[in-house]
Amino acid sequence: MHCPACNTEETKVVDSRVVERGTAVRRRRECEKCGHRFSTYEQVELPRLVVVKKDGRREPYQRVKIESGIRKALEKRPVPERRVREMLAEIERELQARGEEEVGSRVIGEMVMRALQELDEVAYIRFASVYKAFRDADTFQEELKHLRKTSRPRRFRRSR
Repeated sequence: MHCPACNTEETKVVDSRVVERGTAVRRRRECEKCGHRFSTYEQVELPRLVVVKKDGRREPYQRVKIESGIRKALEKRPVPERRVREMLAEIERELQARGEEEVGSRVIGEMVMRALQELDEVAYIRFASVYKAFRDADTFQEELKHLRKTSRPRRFRRSR
């Protein structure tokens, strides 16, 4: 592993921990040349999963696209980083468990919506407004009504 400070390959692992509910390993490394410490993460790579878009296009699965949408929805929300990582790991576990080579973008979108609804209602509405392409305020109202009917007590609450 190259040191990000001096770019040498002379680094060693000083600590390893299982993270994200057992789906990744965090390694703490130290450069033997300059002493810089940094972390790396090792994750299981999904088998070549192809995402089928609404218009029929197919593209390789990219975790960063899902993560980007989730982070935009959660922007300025009081959700710990750990919960975001756990949510992403859970979505990927569900995708792996399906055992399919192709998955529709709708399936992934529904997984994200379900996870956000449990995590943070505001983030859920933000994501839903883009994902479902809300047309007007009435559409927002309908989604809020639906949210109120189906909402369960959340695992994460902001402390006051």
